[in-house]
Amino acid sequence: MNYDVIVIGSGPGGYVAAIRCSQLGMKTAIIEKYQTLGGTCLNVGCIPSKALLDSSEHFHAAEHKFADHGIVINKPKVDIKQMMARKRDVVSVTCSGVEFLMKKNKIDVHHGHGSFKDPNTVTVTASDGKATDLTAKNIIIATGSKPTTPAAFNYDKKRVITSTEALSLDKIPKHLIIIGGGVIGLELGSVYARIGAEVSVVEYLDRIIPGMDKDVAKELMRSLKKLGIKFHLKHKVTEVKATKTTVTVTAEARDKADAEPLVLKGDYCLVAIGRRPYTDGLNLEAAGLSTDDRGRIPIDKHLRTDQPHIYAIGDVVQGAMLAHKAEEEGVFVAEVIAGQSPHIDYNLIPGVVYTWPEVAGVGQTEEQVKEAGTPYKVGKFPFKALGRARASSDTEGLVKIIAHKETDEILGVHMCGARVADGIAEAVIAMEFRASAEDIARASHAHPTYMEAMKEAALAATDNRAMHV
Repeated sequence: MNYDVIVIGSGPGGYVAAIRCSQLGMKTAIIEKYQTLGGTCLNVGCIPSKALLDSSEHFHAAEHKFADHGIVINKPKVDIKQMMARKRDVVSVTCSGVEFLMKKNKIDVHHGHGSFKDPNTVTVTASDGKATDLTAKNIIIATGSKPTTPAAFNYDKKRVITSTEALSLDKIPKHLIIIGGGVIGLELGSVYARIGAEVSVVEYLDRIIPGMDKDVAKELMRSLKKLGIKFHLKHKVTEVKATKTTVTVTAEARDKADAEPLVLKGDYCLVAIGRRPYTDGLNLEAAGLSTDDRGRIPIDKHLRTDQPHIYAIGDVVQGAMLAHKAEEEGVFVAEVIAGQSPHIDYNLIPGVVYTWPEVAGVGQTEEQVKEAGTPYKVGKFPFKALGRARASSDTEGLVKIIAHKETDEILGVHMCGARVADGIAEAVIAMEFRASAEDIARASHAHPTYMEAMKEAALAATDNRAMHV
């Protein structure tokens, strides 16, 4: 079978690339190793984790907030099996939606493991062992990533787990120990902390969510501590041991060489120290391709590999491992193949943490601006001063705007608070058009809304004239 484009991998980057190729008139095929489409994001990542986050938020609100609103109920309890069943339903419907989109756009779907036979041929080996060769003028590698699991952590999928297993536990952990204070660990940690688990986070660095602005990281940590999550920062894990029913994590303090080791005992250990590009079994050598020292496929500014007709997108290439970044790259590559001149501004790919309160950021952090020597000014506005936040009892967090001191152009926007995962879109649009802080300050924002905090932070950055603080 011969195609204009073959896409290997059906995650957000892959299936969006396939759709755009089809829209542009190309005969397109997509290869997926598993029986369901959608990749990590839809099956064992973004979608199921958000389903559990929402369920746990509802439970926590019922247990701790309903009474304040005058809603009196019997003490709620968690039905973990129903919670997981709902999550599976959400995943199933979402994945079915991708299947529908493939049919709608007349994209051929081939289930099986794809590997290169030569630079223009991909062999698809089905679960029954049957092999089929597909050829194409262009090939897009979109095989995503897998959790990083060092051998020393003794990952066994039972007591020492990754996000994949943590999304399908059949009982609430008594004590969940998390290695890593990044996005995945904190999101899943907050799920289980809300529904009754003791949660401990061991982080090598001196802060959580590295890469995001320090002010919003501090706000989030303050909120998560209120949930009961315990943090052990500046600790290096040296040993993870598991039995059939327990797990023991040993760590040493990085700045106290003579201190006694930290020893944590629990029933599950979640390894959440990052992800690695997944190119296993692709047989890249047959296509004349290789990977760098971090397992990524090298690309040029057009996302072409060393073979100009083979492209790579998403988690297998450099940059943030984010579903929406992969989607943008999928569209970008399809349009490059079609002879168009698309553009991606990687500085304006937002990052989000779906805890509660949520965290979101786009552009440069204050640390980055300072390091670059750029003259800057900052405007902040706390959610506790916002009428909408008080009305919903969501007063934790702030909005922070960083603008150029001389031109007033917005350099970065960082938020911690209710619904900021949605609100960050305003910042992205503003920065795409190179807006100034004053532009945002003079734009009318509906009252009462959470995003009035954006306007107030812009006012604070514009001659320090916020109205409500």
